[in-house]
Order: sequence, then structure tokens, then C-alpha cells
Amino acid sequence: MWPGQQPPADTGHSPVFPGGPPPGGRGGGSRTTVVAVVAAAVVVAVAAVTGTVLLRGGDDRADPAPTAPTASAPSASAADDPANGAEGPRPTVAGWRVVTNPDLGIAFDVPDSWVPKAPTWVTYVAENDDPDDKPLVAMRAPAVLQEEWCAADSDRDGRLDHVPLAGAGTWGEDGARGTEEIARKNAAAWVYGAFAQPARDKVTTGPVSSFTTSSGIAGSVATSRSSGVGKRDKCDVDGKATTFAFETADGDLASWSFYGAADVADEVPDGTVRKILSTVRYVPDKGQ
Repeated sequence: MWPGQQPPADTGHSPVFPGGPPPGGRGGGSRTTVVAVVAAAVVVAVAAVTGTVLLRGGDDRADPAPTAPTASAPSASAADDPANGAEGPRPTVAGWRVVTNPDLGIAFDVPDSWVPKAPTWVTYVAENDDPDDKPLVAMRAPAVLQEEWCAADSDRDGRLDHVPLAGAGTWGEDGARGTEEIARKNAAAWVYGAFAQPARDKVTTGPVSSFTTSSGIAGSVATSRSSGVGKRDKCDVDGKATTFAFETADGDLASWSFYGAADVADEVPDGTVRKILSTVRYVPDKGQ
């Protein structure tokens, strides 16, 4: 179903994935694409499971390329804030770890079993048959749970694709019309892109509701689920996603999203998803 998470490049060169692109393009089972973006490049070459793609700057929502930093700091200094130390944000939940998107100035906590990725890391989903691999929805600087949760030869190319159990991350929503629209559309897009496609009728989205994180960030939240997805291999399962959309301290729109397998033994409980969401907060710029 999804290709597995891949490590970012250690240099300015595009990372190369084992085996190269699947024959004939994306392949029927490649739904979630993971790329490592070299933030300093103007035109950034990124590697995906389908080969090397060229992503150009533009609307953050439509094209996961580097954007100008929009980080914004609260008025209090890091020294006055127990959640932010000299070496970076501290977790607000004991025993958890911090995930930070420095471009947005946003952080959240995840259980210790999750693995945070680099700030340049981008995960997105696209239509399987889209030759341009245009993202339906994306997240930057995510954390991943059980990167090799399931393995199957989804595209029948003779190689196993490892897929994660769940992921969560944030994204700048330039050009969006409002938090309710973002929450509803993004939650549905994650479930459709990672689990249900091409069957949009398998995805249902609950009502959009108001939500305020523990740090006081108010916004809109929605949850989508799939039911009865086609079973081509053992990694084809139903999924769920939750998106929280809000305004940053600068007045820009942003989102936090979770996506993961549903109705499986290892499913991330809804209560854990909401607990992670409740930790979303602003973090000060290191330069301040």
C-alpha cells in the first residue's frame, strides 16, 4: 500500500532509493510518497519511490517544496517558558519526545516509540495514476510509528515495500480559505490517498468541530475513516486521519495531521491521537 519511510540524503545530492522506480510509473500500490527536501536549493531535486522528481517552489499546499520561514515566537523568552529550553523545546508529556517544524514555529509531542524525521522531510499522497505525482495533501517534519509495520509487493515488481503504521506532521496552508475547509479536506485526502483510492466512496468524514490545544491554539478539527477498501495484499487495510487547522501566531493558516491504519491490532487509539494533538504549540525561534 504505502512505500516505507526513507532516510534523507546526507549531502546536497538527491537520495537514491533501492531498486529505482517501479516499472510503468508509480505502480498500483504506491500511495504515500516520502521525500527528503534539501531546503537550500531553489529548484529542489527530491527522491521518491517512483524515481527522482523535480519539485519547484509555489503554493505550499499544492507542491511540497521549501518555503520561506514563517516561524513566529511567543512574546515570552525560552528562559521564561518551561516547555522550551536552551537546546530546543522540551516535551510537555512525561516520557514523550518533541517533533518540531521550525519553518512554521510549531511543535508537538509523540510517544517515545515514534521516530521524528528531519525538518526537511516531506510526506505526501498522490493519485496512483498521476504521472506528475501531484500531492493531494502533505506534511513536513513528521514523526513516524513503526516504519516497517507491514511489507508486501504491492506493485508486483518483485520487491517488498515496507509501510508504516502511522505518521503525524504539520504543513503551511497558504491559499486555503479557512480552518474548517482545511480540516475537512485534508483528513479526507489522507485517508483516500493512503488507504482507499481509487474508491472515494469508501471514505467518510465526520463533522468539523472546534478544538483548542493545551497551549491555547484554537482551530478546527475533523476526522475521516475508510471502510471496506479493496484487499490486494496483506498491507491493504482501512485507515483513519485527523486534521487540526489553525492560524499561526503570524496569522497564517497551518495544519497538523495524523494518518494511520485502522481496525488492526496495532491501531493507534483515538485517545492517543487527541492527546498528541493537544500538545500542538508555538515554539520560539532559536535566534530569539
